[in-house]
Amino acid sequence: MYNAIVGQSGGPTAAINATLAGVITAAVESPNIGTLFGAQNGIEGILDNRMLDLGKMFEKDDGSIDLLKLTPAAALGSCRIKLPAIDDKEKSDVYRRIFDRLKENNIGYFFYIGGNDSMDTVDKLSALAEDYGAGYMRFIGVPKTIDNDICETDHTPGYGSAAKYIAATMQSILYDCAVYTVKSVTIVEIMGRDSGWLTCSAAVPRLNGMAPDYVYLPEVPFSTDKFVSDIKKAHKIHPNVVVAVSEGIRFADGRYVGESNQNGATDVFGHKYLAGAGKTLEMIVKNEIGCKVRSFDLSLPQRCASFALSQTDIDESFGVGRFAVEAAIDGESGVFITYVRHESPYRVTYKPIKIDKVANRVKQVPSDFINAEGNNVTDACIDYIVPLISGQPKIEYLNGIPAHYKIK
Repeated sequence: MYNAIVGQSGGPTAAINATLAGVITAAVESPNIGTLFGAQNGIEGILDNRMLDLGKMFEKDDGSIDLLKLTPAAALGSCRIKLPAIDDKEKSDVYRRIFDRLKENNIGYFFYIGGNDSMDTVDKLSALAEDYGAGYMRFIGVPKTIDNDICETDHTPGYGSAAKYIAATMQSILYDCAVYTVKSVTIVEIMGRDSGWLTCSAAVPRLNGMAPDYVYLPEVPFSTDKFVSDIKKAHKIHPNVVVAVSEGIRFADGRYVGESNQNGATDVFGHKYLAGAGKTLEMIVKNEIGCKVRSFDLSLPQRCASFALSQTDIDESFGVGRFAVEAAIDGESGVFITYVRHESPYRVTYKPIKIDKVANRVKQVPSDFINAEGNNVTDACIDYIVPLISGQPKIEYLNGIPAHYKIK
């Protein structure tokens, strides 16, 4: 009987621990799995031999799993490590160390919860297993990202809760701005480097009678002249213009709009650290229109706002963790677990696909979700989002704020 290991990688979300809870529940219940280890800080924990016995930690039915499901961030800790190319012989030592560690702990099942870049890790380990005498190991990529930009899946765990937070926050901003008669522009910057899925959710309050005037996405080349024209047009209708903008909006030549407000630093995957699109647009309004203007970035709360959880998101995230374990036991390896959407009524089922179909690829907002002018989203886009943000879990509170589970 082989043991299993699970790790978390990439940016935290409000639902990643629900997926971890699903993996733990299924692995502990399975007669085919011995010990379930948790790798602290993902692949870093494997390299440093920092592993926890999760089976022992959660063997009692004391409510810990239920609390873990509603705990944001990454209970095991995360990392951002890009493994070397599999044909880079000079750096092959890292793979030897990883596989040695897995074999030392009798690991037969490897679960990695993460986004696009994290799936690169699963893809490489799966491809090299045979070379390192570990052909019996099964590698499963489990989805996670608020960005909703993983290919081949209808949506991703974490997106629904982040979208719910953004939609609710935007609705509050709209009501706040609507009380004044002074001509103004409020610009709300939302996460989204290469795709605008999160920014799309800012339009959901349209269903309740309030909506931002414009929604600008990375999928549409940004034009300063068009932006100024849009603002002037909206001002003819009402004094308080509210705009939602993705941090990753670009000009037609590929430059980020907020590039002048960035330091040029990049992460290990070559991604620039983004911020500043809203501030750039604020200066454009100040210089070209001259009215009262302010911009702000919703920043980190988008990822881990546990008070704005989507019940649908939590249920599906837990379910995909369980399914990942079942798929591995059934013999799947080198796969990624996707969401398959069904309507009337809305529900999802899970499906394993080869991981090379998703690793290092980005799913963008489709053209039929963007209006003809490229400055807003369609009703079809909102219809897509609403089921994903539905429902509110019963949250346990401690001293007036949500209670969370902390792995020690």
